[in-house]
Amino acid sequence: MREISLDRLRTLVAIADLGSFAEAARVLNLAPPTVSLHIADLEARVGATLLSRTRGQVQPSVIGQTLVERARRLLADAEQALEDVQRQVLGLAGRVRVGASTGVIAQLIPHALEVLEQDHPDIDVQVAVLTSQQTLQKLADGSLDIGLVALPQPPVKGLQLKAWRRDPVMAFLPARWQSPALISPTWLAAQPLILNDNSTRLSRLTAEWFASDGPQPVARIQLNYNDAIKSLVAAGYGATLLPHETLTPLPDSRIAMRPLNPPLWRELGIAHRSGEIERTTRHVLEVLWGLSVD
Repeated sequence: MREISLDRLRTLVAIADLGSFAEAARVLNLAPPTVSLHIADLEARVGATLLSRTRGQVQPSVIGQTLVERARRLLADAEQALEDVQRQVLGLAGRVRVGASTGVIAQLIPHALEVLEQDHPDIDVQVAVLTSQQTLQKLADGSLDIGLVALPQPPVKGLQLKAWRRDPVMAFLPARWQSPALISPTWLAAQPLILNDNSTRLSRLTAEWFASDGPQPVARIQLNYNDAIKSLVAAGYGATLLPHETLTPLPDSRIAMRPLNPPLWRELGIAHRSGEIERTTRHVLEVLWGLSVD
């Protein structure tokens, strides 16, 4: 079935509004025969008369009025679609898809969203909870725009990956415990522990840290949600090792935070596809780079 052209609908609406073929031709900057051709084409398409002349005035027929009303909505939708796309091209609005771990989402993404809301309120950031490997895979297949991933990572063809943040991993202990000023692997391994589950990069980092000074401890529980881990520490269930970002507030008074000896760092990178980057994505990247820490 042949589709109806928006140009022909625009001509019909102009005639209905102006009451004249000649005036519609002038306003639309069309030759009068072209206007007549548009209407003839529409009438052939719908199989009915759309316009009638009454006392020298051109008016829509009953069927023509129905089509005029629908045409107004279609033309308005088309204009809105073009405006929305243009705003996205200019970087004023649009959607940006970000992949990150739960820890990054809970502690760092809110700061980025707050800054972005001030300067670019019409950019919609959609965040997916993913491992670093899943994030890189989805970036490569085009279903994500930005990835916040643990470092190091092997290079992936078609992706750019740069260091973003380097945050210290700290010991989080129940405040009522008697603890040294610097926490060693040997001392911490002897305490009840709450650790990240072994699917995370942080789990591998902490395992290497414990291995530097003795055997691996056995955790009371393993989780992949840092806020839940901190709640358990506050309740006195055990101690943990977590990154401490400079932007995040200190833990509540029931938790003591201590540096490690030897020190341990959690490193994060920002990944995106190589080549031309849409302006909306660039705006989000600029905000994220503003949160970088060496």
